[in-house]
Amino acid sequence: MNTHKSSWVVGIDVGGTFTDLIMLNADDATVRLAKVPTTMHNQAYGVVAALAAAGAILADLQVIVHGTTTTTNAILERKVAKVGLITTRGFRDSLELGRRTRPKPYGLTGSFEPLVPRELRLEVPERMDAEGEVVTPLDAAAVKAAVQELIAKGCEALVIHFLHSYINPAHERRALEIARGLWPNAYLTAGHLILSEYREYERGTTACVNAAVQPILARYIERLRSELRAKGFNNDLLVMQGNGGTVSSAIVSEHAVNTVMSGPASGVMAAAYTASAAGYKDVVTYDMGGTSTDVALIHAGVPTVSSELELEYAMPIHVPMVDVHTIGAGGGSIAFINQAGMLQVGPESAGAMPGPICYGRGGIDPTITDANLILGRLNPEKLLAVDRPVPLAKVRAIILEKIGKPLGLDATGAAAAILRIANDKMAGAMRMVSLARGHDPRDFVLFPFGGAGPLHAAALARELAIPRMLIPVRPGITNALGCVVADARHDYVNTINQPLPALDIGLVWSTLEAQIAEGRATLAREGVAIEGTRILHFADMQFQGQSHILTLGLPLLRVAKDELQRLFEAAYWERFGVELPEIRAVLVNLHTAVIGLRPRLDLAVLARAERAEDLQGARNDMRQVWFEGGFRDTPIYQREKLPQDARFTGPAIIEQLDCTTVIDPGNRVEIDALGNLLVTV
Repeated sequence: MNTHKSSWVVGIDVGGTFTDLIMLNADDATVRLAKVPTTMHNQAYGVVAALAAAGAILADLQVIVHGTTTTTNAILERKVAKVGLITTRGFRDSLELGRRTRPKPYGLTGSFEPLVPRELRLEVPERMDAEGEVVTPLDAAAVKAAVQELIAKGCEALVIHFLHSYINPAHERRALEIARGLWPNAYLTAGHLILSEYREYERGTTACVNAAVQPILARYIERLRSELRAKGFNNDLLVMQGNGGTVSSAIVSEHAVNTVMSGPASGVMAAAYTASAAGYKDVVTYDMGGTSTDVALIHAGVPTVSSELELEYAMPIHVPMVDVHTIGAGGGSIAFINQAGMLQVGPESAGAMPGPICYGRGGIDPTITDANLILGRLNPEKLLAVDRPVPLAKVRAIILEKIGKPLGLDATGAAAAILRIANDKMAGAMRMVSLARGHDPRDFVLFPFGGAGPLHAAALARELAIPRMLIPVRPGITNALGCVVADARHDYVNTINQPLPALDIGLVWSTLEAQIAEGRATLAREGVAIEGTRILHFADMQFQGQSHILTLGLPLLRVAKDELQRLFEAAYWERFGVELPEIRAVLVNLHTAVIGLRPRLDLAVLARAERAEDLQGARNDMRQVWFEGGFRDTPIYQREKLPQDARFTGPAIIEQLDCTTVIDPGNRVEIDALGNLLVTV
């Protein structure tokens, strides 16, 4: 009998094209990697296939951390559960009326389909006022009748959402109690338990999203757990959340909405962990995959977290999530001439099927990947996911026909134009998370990852005057690494909504203390192995009469009123460069993040490889590669073979299994102790 406690830790990230796996053993510093096609119909099969490809013996695994797109895809594709809603009399339509914005600002076109149709939104007599005082008592008999009607109509999940429940949840609690005695399953959501925050529209929509994906996530996780159990795995299965933390699979479906956007979050967490270990605290992350690009900001070692996500029109999800800005520009983004006769790239993507022309799966539209291939930046012999390689001449001919001729360019000029347009879009996304929020990109390090990030990073760094890039050891599996290094995390938000002069500071302290207690209780209930806890406090504040909120970190729990005022004024000045001393500040919400610290990992194990003795030994080839100004003879290096003391100047192409890195002419490259490439732009 094997009594040795295993040290294998596994991170698995499910992407749109590939399911990536990383296995690390802390005892003997060994690493195993796997990249298998994602099984969209049931992601569990892809997860099990990735474990098999890595040669994992499931009984020997200490923990599996899983980043899933199950809930995000369910919402975007509207493949959700049938949800019923019970709400305050007179307010059944508030979730459809929303904020009365329009899908398209001009032309009054576009439509919106609410998650819960009108016939499944029922009203009951009850009413709280904005101070939490009872105006109309709850009619228990009406709640019982409404629950029975929704069961009869075939609803699988139920939402109870009453006005002002964030300040006094007594009616919601009583209605939930009644529903529990009648509802045939555990899929019950009370708005205040998901989000204790003012604004009934955002709170209600967030609760409805939770209910709509709860059964889907619960079924998926149960399928995955039973598949893993059958193969001998009996330890912790953790799931990534959108806030950049993990949660035990045993309780994840209770707050299913928290797993929306967990994929992008895991990449940002890996970037924060890797950059901090390398000595960099201020980072712009840049994750370019097959269909989209995600950019985010890490300031003082902490990723920016926001509660303002709108997944699509009229779908605000107001739970704390890593603040990621996404645009439709990935390797598969299609380039075309639009109706105005101008070149456009994305947002439509060729996806995994049929994919770029060069993949040989029937794709006929030029993509960013095809443009990179023509310009010599990608090796036609080493393209992942290629079924039947398409001759370079054919790719060139299609780009010339569809892009070059209408613009009066040759094939090379057309491919270069596609790259410039794509790079401009991605640089714009970086400006959105940096300059638009009062941060100077020149103060940051660019951290590119994903299958295509390092291909374009040099051009973006030059465009934004970012002086340095940090390219991780395994850019293509960074999201899977994020799963491994992420801590357990639970976030809590409560609305205060009081001007500072009238603020009861005791209420602030007691609210934060209650949030800490709830977080510690949740960590104890999920029973995941942690090495300690870290508590972060934040305040949402605004000037009275404004609607825009600024979130600022609180240095300690027992913060004083004048300190709140000072912190807010400093944050407002940094963001807008304006002082408004004559207007009163308002404390809107209080946040607490309770973080369970999981064991630290030494990233140096990722860099272990049989390195060449000198730079020449790492060189595979010379190839003609296009840079601004034309084609140049460019050395091609194998990343794993680069010697630890390698120092060289671009142009260069660095190839590895999971991605290709482009080094522009004049850029200087060195390798740090953790195996990251440090590029001075």
